[in-house]
Amino acid sequence: MRIILAPSNLGLRPLRPGHEPGAWRAPAALMAAGLESATDPGGIVELARPDYSAAAQPGTRLRNGPQMRRFNLALADEVDRAVQDGRFALVVGGDCSVLLGALAGARRHGQLSLVHVDGHSDFRHPGNYDPALGLGAVAGMDLALATGRGEALMTDWPGVTGPLVQDRNVVQLGERESRDPDFAWPDVNLTEIERLDIFEAKRIGMPAVVDRIRQTLDRLPGRGFWVHFDVDVLDQRIMPAVDSPGSPGLDVDEVVHVLGRCVAEPGCIGMTLTVFDPDLDPDGAYAAVIVDILSRLPLR
Repeated sequence: MRIILAPSNLGLRPLRPGHEPGAWRAPAALMAAGLESATDPGGIVELARPDYSAAAQPGTRLRNGPQMRRFNLALADEVDRAVQDGRFALVVGGDCSVLLGALAGARRHGQLSLVHVDGHSDFRHPGNYDPALGLGAVAGMDLALATGRGEALMTDWPGVTGPLVQDRNVVQLGERESRDPDFAWPDVNLTEIERLDIFEAKRIGMPAVVDRIRQTLDRLPGRGFWVHFDVDVLDQRIMPAVDSPGSPGLDVDEVVHVLGRCVAEPGCIGMTLTVFDPDLDPDGAYAAVIVDILSRLPLR
């Protein structure tokens, strides 16, 4: 297994004037909390931190769009190298935008499936909001962009034909707002994406969730798949150190069960871990929770 540290906060919006999201500090905070000894990687790669700006930039309605593309192209190269070397790639972000670079690197080796474990579907795109009204935050768009919806800046990638993943090869697990009357992206329900919101997942239990995931993975037999773990899928009682905490959510044992079964599969190429904000974790207690989860997974 190779750890790739991806200290980006480019996909997040500032929460107040002058604020810069602290998710870029997550890789260093998790390393300080014992990530290396907990996972015993065969190597560690660290990308340089990109500059963050809250201002609009020419030619894009995505906040930090040009910097984000450059960062994700560099990340894609590192994931590509890991795959070539036969290594499982653990990409430690940063915000959810790093999923795009990770998938872009993995997709150079063929079609992929995606297991998207996140408290939000992250399906905002120009079909369900007006980009003219404000800059888009890619951390709320990563699944839409990964399936080919949105600006070419973050949907078109070197060496990749079509979207990074096809709808029918995606599982989204953990959405907690899908049953709200003001759900932000209801059109996700009109796609072929396999959707297991938090209520359905809790109702059927984690073994059945894993079975549903396997049914989707079986649509691309013999092909690899990627796992995305946004820690805000954990209930906010367990993980409040994120920019959009919420309840209900999965507990630690439930996350370990699902992720553990996924990463143990021979076809699992790698995993992104995202959106932990150390600025909201002054004593390191929540970093320790994340490291404990990773220590319990059969990462190889």
